[in-house]
Amino acid sequence: MDRILSFIASAIVSTAPLLAQAQLRLPSLSNLPNLSTLSLPNPGQLTQQARRDVAPAVDLTRLRQQRIGEMLRQRSELIEADPAGEPMVRSELVLSSPSESLMTAARGEGFTVSRERTLDSLDLQFVTVRAPTGWDTPRALRRLQELDPKATVDFNHLYLESGELGPRAAARPASASAPLPALPGPKFKVGLIDGGVETQHAALREASIHAWGCGGTKIASAHGTAVASLLVGHADRFRSAAPQATLYAADVYCNDPIGGSIEAVAAALAWLLSEEVPVVNISLVGPANRTLEQVVKRATAKGMLIVAAVGNDGPASPPLYPAAYADVVAVTAIDARGLVIPEACRGPHVAFAAPGSDMAVAHAASNGFTIARGTSFASPLVAGILAASVHMPDSSAAQLAVVALARRAADAGAPGRDAVYGYGIVARELRTEPAFVMAH
Repeated sequence: MDRILSFIASAIVSTAPLLAQAQLRLPSLSNLPNLSTLSLPNPGQLTQQARRDVAPAVDLTRLRQQRIGEMLRQRSELIEADPAGEPMVRSELVLSSPSESLMTAARGEGFTVSRERTLDSLDLQFVTVRAPTGWDTPRALRRLQELDPKATVDFNHLYLESGELGPRAAARPASASAPLPALPGPKFKVGLIDGGVETQHAALREASIHAWGCGGTKIASAHGTAVASLLVGHADRFRSAAPQATLYAADVYCNDPIGGSIEAVAAALAWLLSEEVPVVNISLVGPANRTLEQVVKRATAKGMLIVAAVGNDGPASPPLYPAAYADVVAVTAIDARGLVIPEACRGPHVAFAAPGSDMAVAHAASNGFTIARGTSFASPLVAGILAASVHMPDSSAAQLAVVALARRAADAGAPGRDAVYGYGIVARELRTEPAFVMAH
C-alpha cells in the first residue's frame, strides 16, 4: 500500500516533494524564504482599498492575545499563563496513563488528584493533579518530570477559537424560501470539536446533528454554529462542504471559564472515535502540549483524520497546535481574490488553503447570516470534502483522500508545496458571497 500511495503522491505536482511513503508529514522546505522576515504591511503605506482589506487582519493577529489577557484579568483565580504566556488552568497538570510508582511518589511530594478519567477508545487514562501548596505550576511540572522522565505530563492548557465573526448588527434574517429539496448522495459522518451548535438555525435545522458535552445541555455558541454551518449547513443559496453528512458535534466550552482545556479536547476526540467518526474538524489553536500530542497520535493511529486551522497570529508567529502536529491536516485561509489572508500563520505544516475571509456563515443569535474571517472558517471546508471520501476511521483511506485532494488543489504561491498555501487552494466554489444570503 505504501508503494501505491507513494506513486499517487509523485503524480500530484512534479516540481514539489509530496507525501513520501504516504505519510501526512511534511517534506523539508529548506528553499523557502525565511518566514521570520514576513510581516503585515504598514497600513500607512497602503491605498484606501488595501487599508480596508488589511484592517481586519491587524486586529486578528492581536485577537487571541487580547482574549488571553482578558481571561487572565477576569478569572485569575482559575487561569494563569504558562512561561510562554499561553493560558492554562491554574496549578493543574495532566498526566496521561501515569505509572503507579509515579503517582505514589507524587502524592508523597504533596500533589493531590483532582480528577481521573479513562478514555477507552484511546486506550488512555487521564489523571489531573494539583501542585503542592506553595509551589508554582512550572516548578510542579519540572518535579513530575524528574520523578519519571518518561511520563507524559504537561500543563492543562486552554485552546481558543481561530477566527472572528462580524458584529451582531451585520447579521440579517435568513430570507424565506420554499422547503429545501432532499440532498442526494450517501450519508457519511463528520466530526466537530468547538463550541456548541445552534441546531435550530435555518441553515442547520434540517441537518442530522449528534451533540456531546455540557451534560446533555445545549449551549449554542457563535463560533461553533458558524463552523458547523460550513460543514453541514443547507439553505437557499448558502454553500457548505458536506450538507448530506451527519455531524457529530462536541462542545468543549459549555460556558465554562476553563472550557477548551486539554481534558475536554481529549475527551471529545475519544467520544468521536467511539462513534467511528472518520474525519474531525478542530478550528481551535494553542501551544504545543505533550498530552495533546499523545492524544492526537493515538487518534490518528486508530484511523481518524484530523483537520485543523493554522491560526491567525501572523506570519512570524510560532506554529500553533493541533494544526502543527505532523499527523494533522493544517488549513490556512484565502480571501475572495484567492490570496492568503495576511494574518494567517505560516509554516511547513500548512497542507491546504481554502476560503476563510469575507464569507457568509450562520449567525447563531439572529437565525440569519453574518460575515466571517479567519482560518477557523477555512478548515471545515477541507474537513467536509475529505469526509465525503472517508466513511470509517481508516489510515490508508485517510491518506488516499489527502493525496487525491492535493492532486486537485490549485497551486499558488511558490511552485509546489510551500509554507503559505501548502499544496494549494481548494474549495473556492464553496465560498458564499455575503450578498447572496444577507437581506438588505
